[in-house]
Amino acid sequence: MMENLKGSMYDEVKDMVYTHASLCESMRLYPPVPADTKEATGDDVLPDGTVVKKGMRVTYHPYAMGRMENLWGKDWADFKPERWLERDESEGKLKFVGRDNFLYPVFQAGPRICLGKEMAFLQMKRVVAGVLRQFRVVPALGEGFQPVFISHLTSKMKGGFPVRIEVREGSKVNEL
Repeated sequence: MMENLKGSMYDEVKDMVYTHASLCESMRLYPPVPADTKEATGDDVLPDGTVVKKGMRVTYHPYAMGRMENLWGKDWADFKPERWLERDESEGKLKFVGRDNFLYPVFQAGPRICLGKEMAFLQMKRVVAGVLRQFRVVPALGEGFQPVFISHLTSKMKGGFPVRIEVREGSKVNEL
């Protein structure tokens, strides 16, 4: 599908592997939907042996899963986009390495995976590129500010995350 979008937004963002990894790492630590519930459509047994009967509700927590040492290693608390990258020895470039959707269920997994996942990444990378090309985005509250994460249906921070927008030197934003 994406290859059919030649000469478009896809071409502009396809090589932004570090940005892609940074977005994944951000959503690992702060998933847009921190917890979700599903209803079993049939009897099943989970990998750990837990029996799930038809009609039972099963809740899983991407927020907690993104902080599990057995999934992400001892450095799970560190923002580390490099955990999503590896060097392609044949080309000498970094390439993005996705994770199992069941271990990183930010876009769901299995037959219910989000159909808009790739379009969401295209849009996120395009916005990042467009904004950061023209502006610097810096925290407005200075050093030491620690935002407080609030878990609702969708993630948010208590009081928001105040930022200051600064026009980059050489930006053409003033010519618009």
